[in-house]
Amino acid sequence: MRNVKVYEETWPLHTPFVISRGARSEARVVVVELEEDGIKASGECTPYPRYGESEASVMAQILTIVPQLENRLSREELQTLLPPGAARNAVDSALWDLAARKATQTLTHYAGITLPQSITTAQTVVIGTPEQMAASAAALSEKGAQLLKVKLDDHLISERLVAIRAAAPAATLIVDANESWHAEGLVARCQLLADLGVAMLEQPLPAGGDEMLANFIHPLPICADESCHTRESLASLHGRYEMVNIKLDKTGGLTEALALADEAAKQGFALMLGCMICTSRAISAALPLANRVRFADLDGPTWLAVDVEPALHFTTGTLHL
Repeated sequence: MRNVKVYEETWPLHTPFVISRGARSEARVVVVELEEDGIKASGECTPYPRYGESEASVMAQILTIVPQLENRLSREELQTLLPPGAARNAVDSALWDLAARKATQTLTHYAGITLPQSITTAQTVVIGTPEQMAASAAALSEKGAQLLKVKLDDHLISERLVAIRAAAPAATLIVDANESWHAEGLVARCQLLADLGVAMLEQPLPAGGDEMLANFIHPLPICADESCHTRESLASLHGRYEMVNIKLDKTGGLTEALALADEAAKQGFALMLGCMICTSRAISAALPLANRVRFADLDGPTWLAVDVEPALHFTTGTLHL
């Protein structure tokens, strides 16, 4: 038998995280702890209201399978018991962590992955005035960030981006609109991004409302985030997106994330690895994917006032392993 614990945690942020859907001042996560044969393991998820999730709903989902978990449920069996999403991610991550610890290996080694000593991660520039965003970009660039992820809504696009590019001329920029743009004006906006040397545009149009991209000639790659959850999403993305953003909270854990990465690459999509606002526990669970992606966006823990222990070692724009 396994001992199973399920609980919530709240982690204050040192700076508000502002995107097109609103601002957050704390990270709320759900944790699954497993203990088997004297070995303890854990997994974490961040419930996301955009996908109809809350801490309460996610905990309720997990509690429905506690009897099976106590009876040594496997990762393969889990895939059929819970749908993709945060709840399954917390359980799947805990099961991977348990297996690696029982094998006395790191998760990446257990998954057969060898990572470099450091990984370049995007640092996020959240929404503010053009001056605020430029100052943030300049500060991050001066501290060593090479890849900046610029959050935008539907306002002041050119003003913000021109200011940011001037403030961080050497940085690689990727732009995330979080579904806030419209088909009208998208051609001009994409050309602006290309002219400013932006490397990629992430999810400009709402998921389920991105049909226009099918016949849209665009001068820079477009990445599916909210439009891509699991392998089942891929069929609808062809001709619309060149890249997919893989997040364990969308796939429902590393098991499906690895399968999605394999299938997406086979079908010609470039890969990005993303995260929610989370602790190092959640980033550690995603690391077996880190050497397969064009862009890694793993700065979630860097927004926390205090991280979980033991924490991963971040410097600005770099995750050190």
